[in-house]
Amino acid sequence: MNHLIRKIWDVPEHEHTPYEVFQNRKAHRREFLKLMGYGLGIAGFADLLSGCEQATQEEIEKAGAVAPLPEALQGVYPAPHNDAFKYGRPETVEKEAVEFTNFYEFTGPTSKEAWKYVSKFETTPWSVTIEGECAKPRTFDMDDLYKEMKFEERAYRHRCVETWAMCVPWTGFPLASLLKLVEPKATAKFVAFETFDKPKEAPYMESSGSGTWPWPYTEALSIEEAMNDLAFIATGLYGKPLLKQNGAPIRLVVPWKYGFKSGKSIVKIKLTSEQPATFWNTVNPNEYGFVANVNPEVSHPRWSQRTEWMLGTEKRYDTKIYNGYGEYVAGLYNS
Repeated sequence: MNHLIRKIWDVPEHEHTPYEVFQNRKAHRREFLKLMGYGLGIAGFADLLSGCEQATQEEIEKAGAVAPLPEALQGVYPAPHNDAFKYGRPETVEKEAVEFTNFYEFTGPTSKEAWKYVSKFETTPWSVTIEGECAKPRTFDMDDLYKEMKFEERAYRHRCVETWAMCVPWTGFPLASLLKLVEPKATAKFVAFETFDKPKEAPYMESSGSGTWPWPYTEALSIEEAMNDLAFIATGLYGKPLLKQNGAPIRLVVPWKYGFKSGKSIVKIKLTSEQPATFWNTVNPNEYGFVANVNPEVSHPRWSQRTEWMLGTEKRYDTKIYNGYGEYVAGLYNS
């Protein structure tokens, strides 16, 4: 009879937050919270309502700050800017990009203000293990990466499956340059990413338990996608180390795909011969495909993907195939 048990993510259609309410977050923030509040305790709902007050940039950065870099590594930020990448539209104001984030481990589906819930999250020390179908598996701590990788800043557009978008400058290095250090084997067909598993430090991860969501968060790319120059490992944003709510201390950025493909706070990378299971594709494959390329012609089951709106300005743009990065990645899918 297990098929009759409703999982936490199987919310009936009549209980869904109306998309037009979610979409205009500034005009409808209180209405959105009222609609979402039916499943919250009084304390939790009061905490969410506190988000109606405007936080300062300083408050947001202080809440999400990580430990300072060792003095020998402080020259990484700001990194040299790579002029090959252009937004094609105005850069998003920093406060908007660090205040409005999806990070389910901390908030679940009820809030975009992860910065309020990350204070207990410890990001030092931190290491990333690369294993699987490679000749030289290895564990890198953050000092290793700062010393061995060549850092740069890239101006990338970012597109969420929920239709909001932003333009932000990431600091980091191509994923391919990291994978080359472990020498992928010919049998490596996919690259899987696993994020942290620290329920005591992530409120929603702890409260949701081990049977409702497939923690830890996982994502994956094909080996061809992972080796494409556009795929990027980010450790910084706006010329500074990543804040916790943006995926500190290390995250993936794949700008031609919807944002859920860009896993945050990564601890493990595994090269595999078979396509691995991933978080959202497991939770709801009808809404979150494995490939998940930005495509205006393929609608989400509950809304159109033909347009997107920018954080901060609310200005709307037509969605472009591959988020406008076709010159870099279209060849991966045309064969």
